[in-house]
Amino acid sequence: MATEHFDVLIVGAGLSGVGAGVHLHEKCPTKRYAILEGRPAMGGTWDLFRYPGVRSDSDMHTLGYNFKPWRAAKSIADGPAILDYVRDTAAEYGVDENIRYNHLVRSAAWDSGASAWTVTAERPDTGGVAIFTCNFLFMCAGYYSYRAGFTPAFPGIEDYRGQVVHPQKWPEDLDYAGKTVVVVGSGATAMTLVPAMAQTAGHVTMLQRSPTYVVSRPDQDVLANRLRKVLPERLAYGITRWKNVTLQGMMYRKTRTDPEKVKQLILAGVRQELGPDFDVETHFTPRYNPWDQRLCLVPNSDLFAALRSGTASVVTDHIDSFTKTGIRLKSGEELPADIVVTATGLNMAVMGEASFSVDGAPVDFGRTWTYKGMMFSGVPNLVSTFGYINASWTLRADLTCEYVCRLVNHLDKVGATQVTPRLRENEEGMPARPWIDDFSAGYMQREMHRFPRQGDRDPWINPQDYQRDKKMIRHGAIEDGALRFDKDSQAARPQAVLQAAE
Repeated sequence: MATEHFDVLIVGAGLSGVGAGVHLHEKCPTKRYAILEGRPAMGGTWDLFRYPGVRSDSDMHTLGYNFKPWRAAKSIADGPAILDYVRDTAAEYGVDENIRYNHLVRSAAWDSGASAWTVTAERPDTGGVAIFTCNFLFMCAGYYSYRAGFTPAFPGIEDYRGQVVHPQKWPEDLDYAGKTVVVVGSGATAMTLVPAMAQTAGHVTMLQRSPTYVVSRPDQDVLANRLRKVLPERLAYGITRWKNVTLQGMMYRKTRTDPEKVKQLILAGVRQELGPDFDVETHFTPRYNPWDQRLCLVPNSDLFAALRSGTASVVTDHIDSFTKTGIRLKSGEELPADIVVTATGLNMAVMGEASFSVDGAPVDFGRTWTYKGMMFSGVPNLVSTFGYINASWTLRADLTCEYVCRLVNHLDKVGATQVTPRLRENEEGMPARPWIDDFSAGYMQREMHRFPRQGDRDPWINPQDYQRDKKMIRHGAIEDGALRFDKDSQAARPQAVLQAAE
């Protein structure tokens, strides 16, 4: 079987992977790269999810790339518009010519003697296998499993005669016009589905176990649209991006220093939307502080408008069991349903669900330490993109891409073939913290043990703080004492991974 070699392999052709291709094209023009995409199309999340109203809850001036201005009037964009943006970017920079579709990466094996990764990909379209080698591996596969979303084991669901749908696998032919729909969940997907389906469904009920903080804002950024009329495009985009990053950062920090004040501010907004007779305490007042879990954004108050009109409602209760015609709740009430949508979350995935080894030794990423939130102790020539849970994903994806380009160019500059993060002697006893700290969302808590640990000092941290990351990633020295650069085959023997983990 023929093996192709590339300087850099990127895994994933979504928002992160396409951005990675552009950064390599611009900053490492001599490097030959390819993008391996498991699905038959680019776009990742924005091509996979097809449910009604699918959109981002991050503004496109920060979810967009730092090198390509967002031109549309709507800053809170729908899924198709974001997909067009990704496709346009790929075409503009020629990234689309380097994507290998239907290449689902299953394993990556590092060989120190060759200073190379061997990457094996399944071919869902042909049933075959493709093998590649590369000097540097850049994972942009996202953070959740593309196989299926998370659905709890609901008692009695086998007796239900209606249709059960998960948003991750939305049927194109689903007809819900005039139907009674129950959406189970209270996260961003549920908040999007309820007002979108309520436009044509008979009635939509959002059934939640517990409330979520909800904030309304316009889907257009007035300042951005004005600036674009009077300033050069990139300057207008840069100012808007800076403004939004600054405001987001101030808001998040306020939730850490004065959570009660932020809580009351958010709840006051909900009361203003829904009026004095609505039970905000029960349905929109979480037991946790703001940003202990992700806030939900509703553009132009669409969810509140649906609740006010009576086309949608909220029920806060626990499911006892499914029945033949709906859902019976712990309170004894029964919700009739022609269709049940389980907007119950995602299954998180580590490194695209591929298996990794270093010189024959399997890598357990849960036993490694994160280096700057993107590399792993004892694992050479590997970077993975993971964005923010408290800000736009692409802010960190761009920083990670910049760092990869700096690192690849630095390897050439010093004549090294391998770079490996290693704990120094004074760091080996540092306390371990979860990969994502101070965030109680269930979908993350279920899987944190599979992600690398972070320590209590630079560079063994994943701060989830854009300003701190800019200093550490964009402006920090490449040679910081924690990265080991090697020119020979003794850089990363199997015991290196185990020693780093211990």
